[in-house]
Amino acid sequence: MFITLLISIIGLVAGWLVYRKLSIRNKKMVSEKFFVSVSGLSAVFIITFIIYLLVHIFLLGKANLTWEFLTQPPLEGLTQGGIFPALVGTSLLVLIMSLICVPIGTITAIYLAEYAKENSIITRSIRFAVNTLAGVPAIVFGLFGLGFFVSFVGKNMDSFEANRKIENLKTLFVATDSPFAGNGKATDEKIKNYLTSKDASYWNQEIDNVKLMTDTYGPETEISNDDAINFFKSKIRPKWAQPALIWAALTMALLTLPVVIVSVEEAIKTIPRDLREASLALGATKFTTIRKIVLPGAYTGILTGTILTISRGAGEVAPILFTGVAYYLPDLPGSFSSQFMHLGYHIYVLSTQSTNVDLTLPLQYATTLVLLLLTFILNFTAIFIRSRIRSRAY
Repeated sequence: MFITLLISIIGLVAGWLVYRKLSIRNKKMVSEKFFVSVSGLSAVFIITFIIYLLVHIFLLGKANLTWEFLTQPPLEGLTQGGIFPALVGTSLLVLIMSLICVPIGTITAIYLAEYAKENSIITRSIRFAVNTLAGVPAIVFGLFGLGFFVSFVGKNMDSFEANRKIENLKTLFVATDSPFAGNGKATDEKIKNYLTSKDASYWNQEIDNVKLMTDTYGPETEISNDDAINFFKSKIRPKWAQPALIWAALTMALLTLPVVIVSVEEAIKTIPRDLREASLALGATKFTTIRKIVLPGAYTGILTGTILTISRGAGEVAPILFTGVAYYLPDLPGSFSSQFMHLGYHIYVLSTQSTNVDLTLPLQYATTLVLLLLTFILNFTAIFIRSRIRSRAY
């Protein structure tokens, strides 16, 4: 080690002495060739490393990449089975995130490029916000999503829905056909049958809670109207004030929003000013000019932002740790309020939280390979659409 370092130092000193003896013209030629060589070697190093990484993952993961692996849920403490719930959850997250992020980012970029005055307070504030979002660590977005979307927005939504449901329940229990219409009391069985006859899908949570009412008050015990309402009110479960697919998607949308804004704005700026002026001179409004001239020319930039968004969203795990992802969930997400599994988090769980990490090593590589393939497929789809649009435009 010491001899190698010594030889390297001697070589550098000798090269420097030779370089000093050269003429100015030769020095420029040597400097140019040196930097070209360094740049080329850096590019070769990066490409070689990427190829090695992809080949390494492919060779170790292809053995477990079977149809059963893609279509089965995890089994036997995550040591067997497949990744179907994680595959679906990741795809849904990326899709919802893109549908939220790309339109908002595109509209913001249009405003900054076409409408906003460069030195106005609003413009500087927006650019400051975009730059700040771009520099915030991903885990901070996760904490923000937990505090704002889950604890604030979701909690208020649940509170509003609970109050409305209790008011509907009170109205229902004072109706003439209510089991409380006689002496103001009713048994649990009568309450269950009454709610089922009204709207079983709307009152499904209350119908399920009748069993708990039986355990609390006893079977065939008559319960007063107020006691029944208070009981149902205490058993209302949160729907939105908990980690959910929609909160994870919104958090990821905030994370990737600066990427879309910057890429779309740069694409809009490449549209020649003469085209805008010609459109306005022919009597078109500014909105029509943007819709007919600017946006068609900026489609490639919008798709570039979408591609970068997909790549970032499919691989990030930290923002969704607190906002929606589940450790193990064999069922698929049934609504926006459902939790979901994610390929990136599933890889983390397999490599750190499994009961037998060595046993799950083949599954780790296979899951990583699927995540890369999913990202490549989504990216190549967007690249293909972008190339088709570009070929039609030119």
